[in-house]
Amino acid sequence: MTTSEFVFSQGTLDLSRPGTGDPTLRAWDATDELLLEKALEVAADVEEPRILVVDDQFGALTLGLSMFSPTVIGDSAVLRTALDINASLNPSLPASGTVYSWLNPPRDLFDLVVLRIPRQADYLAWLLRWINGVMADSGVLLAGGMIKHLPAKSVEVFGGAVQTEQVLPSRKKARVVRCRKGAASLEGWSGAWKGYAMTGRDGRVNVEALPAVFAREKLDIGSRLMLPHVAKMVSIADAGSSVLDLACGNGVQGLEALAQRGDLQLCFSDVSSQAVLSARHNVEKAYPHAHAAFTHCDGLPSEAGLFDLILLNPPFHEGGVVGDHIAMRLFEQASDHLKPGGSLLMVGNRHLGYHRSLRRYFSSVQQLDANPKFVVFLAGNR
Repeated sequence: MTTSEFVFSQGTLDLSRPGTGDPTLRAWDATDELLLEKALEVAADVEEPRILVVDDQFGALTLGLSMFSPTVIGDSAVLRTALDINASLNPSLPASGTVYSWLNPPRDLFDLVVLRIPRQADYLAWLLRWINGVMADSGVLLAGGMIKHLPAKSVEVFGGAVQTEQVLPSRKKARVVRCRKGAASLEGWSGAWKGYAMTGRDGRVNVEALPAVFAREKLDIGSRLMLPHVAKMVSIADAGSSVLDLACGNGVQGLEALAQRGDLQLCFSDVSSQAVLSARHNVEKAYPHAHAAFTHCDGLPSEAGLFDLILLNPPFHEGGVVGDHIAMRLFEQASDHLKPGGSLLMVGNRHLGYHRSLRRYFSSVQQLDANPKFVVFLAGNR
């Protein structure tokens, strides 16, 4: 990891971005600068302000506001890791507390909410409705993002959920919006869950997901190519085999495994807490008696145990950064968590050349299937 200096209106932080050694990938951007500047201005006008930071990326917002002991919630498990690392680089700051996720959201009321605007319009709409439920009547919402990454129709999304007071002048291609609490809530909102149907062991299975989850409204092309191979692999697995759906999303790969075999030991893991919630929701509805566990984690912790089969459709983007750095880390972890004779079954974008990457971590790599965009591989260690 490379450390860079983040200078904002009230000081300087040393910050690093976990999971990559690329020195061009910083742990902060102009959105963090602008949000911190405006947040500190608002906080100065409130006695003992109760501050909530939502979806901070790598800790710049949380550490920049540390003098107020902000409450922090993030969908991504990366945030907890990044905060631990970056807090250690800035030991003079107050210690950060609990990092909440959507598995255990805070229930307090806040005078100031600082939000990094997500790229997905549905997730933004979900967040704004949730924020309305935790913001004090006199509270202020500051929402910011890089202009090129703002979701389509974001003006309409804000207008439908909160009261926009001011769109602040852009700076360094970043934008911040100041808002007040609106009337919209999550209760009864039709946009919370969306999904599709697939064929299961006992007929049609509805696969649903919350807004932060990849491909929540239709089966993605990569998963469609991989699913028949999941069915084949689990059909010949030993009774009670342990299967991990890594980077599970809505859990569709693990659900396919359960559709074929009810005796499997399934684990679903994802960096997104909304993905974990969605996978659990789908398994509990379709296969309530399944032997299933659910983990919110950035990859796999060392104590995760060993698996007979790991299923993986790796993400190839993190925020606005596209590449294979996430997949490389997941390949290495998968190799460390396979039982002797175990296999990794994965699908990936053809242009990323995963056949070469997999050979860094597995002695056996076999191509099972391909289409113009995706390739399915089976990898293991002899």
